[in-house]
Amino acid sequence: MELGLVGLGKMGGNMRERIRRAGHTVIGYDRNPDLADVHSLEELVGKLKGPRVVWVMVPAGAPTQSTVDELAELLEPGDVVVDGGNSRWTDDEKHAEELAAKGIGFVDCGVSGGVWGLENGYALMYGGDAENVAKVQPVFDALKPEGDFGSVHAGKVGAGHFAKMVHNGIEYAMMQAYAEGWELLEKVDSVTDVREVFRSWQEGTVIRSWLLDLAVNALDEDEHLDKLRGYAQDSGEGRWTVEAAIDNAVPLPAITASLFARFASRQDDSPQMKMIAALRNQFGGHAVEKK
Repeated sequence: MELGLVGLGKMGGNMRERIRRAGHTVIGYDRNPDLADVHSLEELVGKLKGPRVVWVMVPAGAPTQSTVDELAELLEPGDVVVDGGNSRWTDDEKHAEELAAKGIGFVDCGVSGGVWGLENGYALMYGGDAENVAKVQPVFDALKPEGDFGSVHAGKVGAGHFAKMVHNGIEYAMMQAYAEGWELLEKVDSVTDVREVFRSWQEGTVIRSWLLDLAVNALDEDEHLDKLRGYAQDSGEGRWTVEAAIDNAVPLPAITASLFARFASRQDDSPQMKMIAALRNQFGGHAVEKK
């Protein structure tokens, strides 16, 4: 099939390549002309045959809203817009309603995989009407990991981004647990090789995971994380997860504490946040602050 892809950064650029490897045509647009296949959204839409599918991979909030607004004026009834960024699920409901008034479908898709997705595939959580999802399905199949899992139609519009939000909230808590354990091991005199303790956990233990593998990668690069400042940003989904928990009266003590720990990282040079920063850089290519 043909796909229009808006936003060719770390994620979008690799997604374009993976979709092309699956035999589909991707026409990409980015504000950086060195990355783009076309020079405007209007040119992108003009090169696609109907019914068109345009996948948006730009930052949440105003950039996504302005892109959806412009596409609403360019696309035709029967076309579909996919928001694959990290938008809040409440924005999805608004975008779907605005586009539906023009006969344009909308699908929201939470995407996980970071800088490793090109080779390993992307875990996909999407929401929307079955008719609209079906028009995007070949792209979902191209992006997902090999095998039976890694892709789910989570529910109606907003369900994809809500599921991805909860995924990221869990991710916060898992990283915090590894970070706290690492700091405690580093603190005591009796443990003389913390890196190898972490490495030993990669086989046969109940806490083995890809995040643990990435922690070992980070420690191989900088054994005591001396080169990093103990500062970790939060991307938004952690806050939204806690807010949703409050709205639904669901207790999330571990996720909430991990979010607050990141806030604490901005007040001093937290050793735990060195590990959080290292992990975020490992799996997503997120920037780290050097000392």
